[in-house]
Order: sequence, then C-alpha cells, then structure tokens
Amino acid sequence: MATLSLRSPPSSLLYHHHNAPTCLILRSPYLNLRSRAHKPLSIKAFSAPSLTQDDLKKLAADKAVEYIRSGMILGLGTGSTAAFVVDKLGALLKPPPSASPSPPSTTTPKLDLAIDGADEVDPNLDLVKGRGGALLREKMVEAASDKFVVVVDDSKLVSGLGGSGLAMPVEVVQFCWKYNLIRLGELFREDSCVAKLRLGDGDKPYVTDNMNYIVDLYFEKPIRDSEAAGREISALEGVVEHGLFLNMATAVLIAGKDGVTVKNK
Repeated sequence: MATLSLRSPPSSLLYHHHNAPTCLILRSPYLNLRSRAHKPLSIKAFSAPSLTQDDLKKLAADKAVEYIRSGMILGLGTGSTAAFVVDKLGALLKPPPSASPSPPSTTTPKLDLAIDGADEVDPNLDLVKGRGGALLREKMVEAASDKFVVVVDDSKLVSGLGGSGLAMPVEVVQFCWKYNLIRLGELFREDSCVAKLRLGDGDKPYVTDNMNYIVDLYFEKPIRDSEAAGREISALEGVVEHGLFLNMATAVLIAGKDGVTVKNK
C-alpha cells in the first residue's frame, strides 16, 4: 500500500492563520513518472486563452511531479502550488495515498526535493517569496533540500527582484519592531522604498508561525543588487529572515498561454 508520511511542525491555537511547510516521505512501488533527464521543453496547454492563473499553476505543478521518485523525502510550501502537487500525486498513486501527522524534521534534517511557488522570479532564477507569511520556514525547508523546483505562472516573471511593486517581506522580532521598520526604510531610501508593518485581522500586526512580525518593503523599481540588499538586511539586529531567495532554485517551471517552460540553473 502506498503511504505518504506528512512531517509538519506542531500547531497551537496561537498559529490559527498559518499553514507550515510540509515534508512528505513517498513509499510506493507504483510511482514511475519519467525516465529521461530534464531538458528545457514546452507542454502545449489546451484552451490556452481561457486558462486562469490557477489553471496555469496546475499545469506547472503537474510537470513538477515528474521530478519525484519513490522513497524521496519532499519539502512542500504552504500555498496553492503545494496543494496542486499533492493532488496530482494522489491521482497518480494507486491505491490512493494515506497521510498521517509526523513530528518536525529533527529526524530528517536533509530533504531530497522541495517544490514551492514564488512571488517573483528574475532572469537569474532568483526569487522573492514570503508574501504568504511563511518565508522563514519555507527558506529553511528549501535550504535543507538537495533540489528546489519552483512552480509559477508567467505573471511572476520580473526583470529584477522587487520589480513587481508588490511586497518584499522581512520577518523581524516583535521587540523594537518600529525601530527596525525605520531602519529598513532608510536602508533603501535612495530606491524610493516604503516600509510598512504587515497587518492582520482587526488591523492588528500580522504574527508569523514563529511569533514574529513582518515588515513589507515596497520598491518603485527593481533592487539594483539583490545579493548586497540581502546581506544588508540580514545584518540588522532583530531581523530574522528576508524574502530574497538567492541562488536556491534548481529549476523553475513557468506556465504560460503556450504551455510550460522549464528553466534550469
């Protein structure tokens, strides 16, 4: 019988608005998805003009499943991309997989493969992630993985990180959060960056799974040097993690109106 063993951090009532990244252990003799090495290719999409953003994500998620082999330990993110991957696995595994909660990954410190989405992808396959609020745990899962496959639709492509004009998140400790908000804004003042505390329900500060706050940085134009920006942000006392995922992706699967394109690092 095929089994999926879910490994995810324990929840508590304090974490009511989050889903933590998940680890899966696949044990199935029936899973045989591909026999060739990865090559850049396109898969033609049907009814392309009417495809929604979720439809495009599903196309790319289906392609991502081809990277999976029986016995692998998988790391999955928190959003819809991970859900589409799990749905596809469930359809392919016969009999259908069973899932059971498991303790955190103290017993499995190394993962074979991580699959997750991204908020922005630049030409170097560097990413912005974390608009869903789980940037710290997602970065830890993906750093612990031998390979990291990113699944996006073509609306996520940017010429440079921060170029979408949407939030680039920075997780900070609650203590002196306003001091760090001011420092983060000043750090990128020449780039016309605006720093805002993320709010949750009832206009109260949004609290992450690790009981921290998030300061969202909004750039008017792409970050000039994302590696330098990452170093400068991380050097600030009280900063826990940032949403720049640099030199981490192994491959990016991009779904568009003409199908799915695979870009390898």
